[in-house]
Amino acid sequence: MSESDPLAARVFAAVGAIDAASWDALAGPGNPFISHAFLTALEDSGSVGPGTGWTPVPIGIESLDGRLLAAMPAYLKGHSQGEYVFDHSWADAWHRTGHDYYPKLQIAAPFTPATGPRLLLSDGSLARPLLRAAESLCLQQGFSSAHATFIEPAQLPLFEQAGWLPRSDIQFHWTNRGYAGFDDFLDDLASRKRKALRKERAAAQAGVTIRQLQGDAIEPRHWDAFWEFYQDTGARKWGTPYLTREAFTLLGERMADRILLVLAYDGAEPIAGALNFIGPDALYGRYWGCTRDKPFLHFELCYYQAIDAAIRLGLGRVEAGAQGGHKLARGYEPVRTWSAHWIANAGFRQAVADFLEREREGIAQDQLYLGQHTPFRKG
Repeated sequence: MSESDPLAARVFAAVGAIDAASWDALAGPGNPFISHAFLTALEDSGSVGPGTGWTPVPIGIESLDGRLLAAMPAYLKGHSQGEYVFDHSWADAWHRTGHDYYPKLQIAAPFTPATGPRLLLSDGSLARPLLRAAESLCLQQGFSSAHATFIEPAQLPLFEQAGWLPRSDIQFHWTNRGYAGFDDFLDDLASRKRKALRKERAAAQAGVTIRQLQGDAIEPRHWDAFWEFYQDTGARKWGTPYLTREAFTLLGERMADRILLVLAYDGAEPIAGALNFIGPDALYGRYWGCTRDKPFLHFELCYYQAIDAAIRLGLGRVEAGAQGGHKLARGYEPVRTWSAHWIANAGFRQAVADFLEREREGIAQDQLYLGQHTPFRKG
């Protein structure tokens, strides 16, 4: 497609206002969090929308006959919560100059620190028009900035070529090296670490029954139990949970085949749970919670059960969410994640660029250091 072809940029009222087949044809089957089903579940449940600080403004590029050729999941943000790429210091600095940092434009899967495509393209040449449309929206509406978070590495050059500023951070991912079972993974660890993990699993599993549920096996009663767990964790971490109860019902209805729910029972009573999403080559750990503390149960449900499931499903990796240096000792290795940022004001942009250059050097050093302290056998 050439840039001379007639195109029209459009801002939609919601992802739900876009035909599901047209959106998913661009999104592809790879990442569950940019699927029409996931994003509309957030909209229809009230998890994003009025009163949340996340107003859907997906941007599309259409042909003159109305065909959707490119799109991005975008949100008008009134705060910096639920993003996992922290720009609070930028907001404070811009406010101190007498300017408003919010609203800003966020290109992301809400509340989801999982790497994936942010530019949904039928043709690579449409990346620049799509990013220009985002920049134009910011300029027309007086937004301070636009931020695309957890970009898959292959798309980062598209943002850089458009002049967006790259930013990196570190997550911890587990890699499946062709293991036939959990014991094969343990065999790759140093002896002391291997013994420690076995002790943790034994302690976590003592006196409880753990069940992995997928698809039709996930019933409303299971979502009721998980909602209790999620509320407890959400209240402690964020003050108010991001997702509504209805979100879990809709996710179960619309994409149960891409969900793995792990529950721990004390007798007939569920006491803890972890929610995962299944991609073609990755298991994505998202939420965890409990109503009763038990040593190492968090590690068992979120990390070890995820490894078990990834091996069983033939998946190449487990992405266990943001932060968490404790994952390193449990076989999850440091991996770079990427975001890209467009700043409207030239002076502010240069200040952010200088900050990011220094930050990237520190992140690279951190990754090198962490990579030298994995639990795997050396040599």
